[in-house]
Amino acid sequence: SKPSPLEVLSSMMEINVDLIDANPYQPRTHFDAEALQELAESIRVQGIIQPITVRKIENNRYQLISGERRLQASKMSGLRYIPSYIRTADDQQMLEMALIENIQRENLNSIEIALSYQRLITECSLKQEELGERVGKNRTTVNNYIRLLKLPPMVQAALRDNKISMGHARAIINIDDPNVQLSIFQKIIAEDWSVRKVEDAVRGLTVATMIDQSKTRKPNIIKQEIRSLQYKLSSLFGTKVSIKSDDHNKGEIKIPFSSQEELDKILGSFKV
Repeated sequence: SKPSPLEVLSSMMEINVDLIDANPYQPRTHFDAEALQELAESIRVQGIIQPITVRKIENNRYQLISGERRLQASKMSGLRYIPSYIRTADDQQMLEMALIENIQRENLNSIEIALSYQRLITECSLKQEELGERVGKNRTTVNNYIRLLKLPPMVQAALRDNKISMGHARAIINIDDPNVQLSIFQKIIAEDWSVRKVEDAVRGLTVATMIDQSKTRKPNIIKQEIRSLQYKLSSLFGTKVSIKSDDHNKGEIKIPFSSQEELDKILGSFKV
């Protein structure tokens, strides 16, 4: 039978680093050189604390599933052999395992996490709920990361390089216009805006947009709403109600009655 993607073929063994090929599905795209050098120094002194994970491929070689930083740092430190768990996985299983293990065990930046989440959804056919269960996050958290990928490339790059925080990015996302997003982003960089200041600016923009939209509503839409309201009031009071409104949304509502009985009925609707 087909082995489980998590089946361990050997609990652990030492593998020559020259026999390990890179993982083509590696979600990490950016490594901090200084941090990598620090890890190499730690490995030189302490050795590998956490084994990497590989799968065996042809010609007695191995392909990395997770642990790219540890492998690179081990080579930098001069380590010849590295402790490794060996597993069997097909390409899709390998992708899923690599992404999930890296998200959980490596310090990926926000954009790399977002890309990993997006690939798990699109390439591994996971729903957001399933993805949340796999990585131990709720659906809202997963969605907040994926939304980062809708930001302009310049903003994504700044988030990746820690020039802005996740809080800054999440506030900017709430702006629909990419040009305004970039304008706010430039103020964050140039004037060192706090997350709170960005949130206040975005809130102000949202309120201003709502006011502008209210001022520019098409007259025919307003007329349709008035006709609808007239119909509802006429049905409620049992008499033909008329509503008049000018361009400034000022007007009057007339509720006619032809007898004391009709008046009582209208007043009864108001519970007067």
